[in-house]
Amino acid sequence: MGDPTATERERSAAPPDSSEVSERGMSFWDHVGELRRRLVWGLLGVLIGCLFAATQAQWLVEEALLYPARQAGLPLQNLRPFGMVMLYVRVVVVAGLILGMPFALYQLWRFVAPGLYAHERRWARRLTLWTSLCFLLGVAFAYWILLPTMLRFAAGFSSEQIQTVVDVTEYYGFVTTGVFVMGVVFELPVVLAILARVGVVQAAFLRRYRRHAIVLILIIAAVLTPTPDPVNQLIFALPLWILYEVGIFVVHGIERRRP
Repeated sequence: MGDPTATERERSAAPPDSSEVSERGMSFWDHVGELRRRLVWGLLGVLIGCLFAATQAQWLVEEALLYPARQAGLPLQNLRPFGMVMLYVRVVVVAGLILGMPFALYQLWRFVAPGLYAHERRWARRLTLWTSLCFLLGVAFAYWILLPTMLRFAAGFSSEQIQTVVDVTEYYGFVTTGVFVMGVVFELPVVLAILARVGVVQAAFLRRYRRHAIVLILIIAAVLTPTPDPVNQLIFALPLWILYEVGIFVVHGIERRRP
């Protein structure tokens, strides 16, 4: 009997089938036309997402957006003539992008996949899955833990003469920026996995410079956290340290699977 592992390697390294070869044989303008068609479908998905979000605009603003402020007991106000109108528009557009992005990425995948080998498609699927999962974990951490804690700290700085009342436009920018930044920060294990895959990073290197990484994480937490409160900075730094340790574990696993 033949080696099943070798057979699987041959299949994964095999070139695309005849339909994929025909796609590769398309002319430049055929590819441009196919890309344009996929982009149109992706934009249509985002538009449908925006239309659906518009029907839920009241809930998105009053419940979803204002949740961290309510948890912190932070009062908000509108200081601009069309501030509330623009707030609803921004929320609807962002929600539409979030809802329509999976379909748009699927259309992009349909355009790229025919030119990939089988093992490349498997790697791309895993990368997409873990990238999305890590980003969503970062968003959830910022939305339910980090932002309410920061806003609670800010709301506590009030006196009888000076009350902390935040403009809702500034609040919107703070929330969206914090959520997006934490989503990107939580991609650290994915970045380390990619670097390990191409041979740039080794687990031994990450372990050797663990102390330096912890110091760097504390510095990043102090810079990105808008409050001088050490508790908030530790709340920000602790997930980064955990992600760094997870990254070491992932890199070690990739190294063990190498032939």
